[in-house]
Amino acid sequence: MRIACYGVRPLERSYFEKLNKYDYDLKLIPEYLNRENVKEAEDCDAVLVRGNCLCDRENLKKFRSYGISWVFTRSVGVDHYDLKAAEELGISVARVPNYSPYAVANLAFTLGVTLSRHVGEAAHQVHQQDFGMHPDYFATEFNRMKVGIYGAGKIGVAEAKMWKGLGAEVYAYDPFPSDFAKQYCEFVSEHELLATCDIVSVHVPYFKGKNDQLINAEYIAQMKDGAVLVNTARGELADEKAVAAAVRRGKLGGYGADVVSSEKQIMGHNFDCQADVPDQDVQALMSLYPRVMLTPHMGSFTKPALEDMITLSYNNFHNMQTEGTVDQRNSVVAPKVEVTTAASAKALA
Repeated sequence: MRIACYGVRPLERSYFEKLNKYDYDLKLIPEYLNRENVKEAEDCDAVLVRGNCLCDRENLKKFRSYGISWVFTRSVGVDHYDLKAAEELGISVARVPNYSPYAVANLAFTLGVTLSRHVGEAAHQVHQQDFGMHPDYFATEFNRMKVGIYGAGKIGVAEAKMWKGLGAEVYAYDPFPSDFAKQYCEFVSEHELLATCDIVSVHVPYFKGKNDQLINAEYIAQMKDGAVLVNTARGELADEKAVAAAVRRGKLGGYGADVVSSEKQIMGHNFDCQADVPDQDVQALMSLYPRVMLTPHMGSFTKPALEDMITLSYNNFHNMQTEGTVDQRNSVVAPKVEVTTAASAKALA
């Protein structure tokens, strides 16, 4: 089976090759899937994408015309797909719901630590030759802090464990609290968590049309004055204009994010200057550095996470070839009508 793999960074190529236990014929494409490079999959049997790839109706229709009906993603989220179009076109979509939770949790923790201890501000001033002791550097010690985990799934709990290890009081809000999470955090109401915590770290999935701009002016108004807000979940969860305004007036002590709402236009691109970034709200956040720290969606960019993503993606393809389905937890779209493709023909051979 020949698989077109989009968004494979140069560093990742060796991992794709050494983990290829099913001996797939891989076509490794460094760019995200877009309008121009969709044709790269014309000689392939299946496709593997990542977040920020353009899996809209037009591109899915192109894949279908090539005889491809398996378009899988190596990400947890699937908001880069037109899932309705996939189902109508008879395209199966599978994802990787579980990879190392410590990857994103480590970054969220690092952003919280850096911002609450004002490391970015101090380092920035020193690099401007200013070694003065500014009042803005005054901080609370971690073991005296209250940390709020907004969404206590696997990633949220992994971060909670880190804060717990430092002696912080760790609280969580989640509509479905688990017994496992209760070992590391105390569950409280949404209002109590926002009103009392020095750091609020968001780890909830994004559901288009349901929780867009969850982190808005009303959400921020409930937070403790001077608290640090961290978002390593999805950019669409934040009203970035409201966040920038809150940092500017001091309501928020800092904002750390690995995601922005206009990711497809920004992530993976290199701009000549800040004014060239195609989103004014993101520009406004950038101008507030170092009280605002943005990273380029690097949360999952660790060796264990990458190995998990690739291995589980290969397993999805293998299960589809040998059993005609994938693990129920990994399946996103499973068309009711069986469609014969080059890949399925190979599976039956």
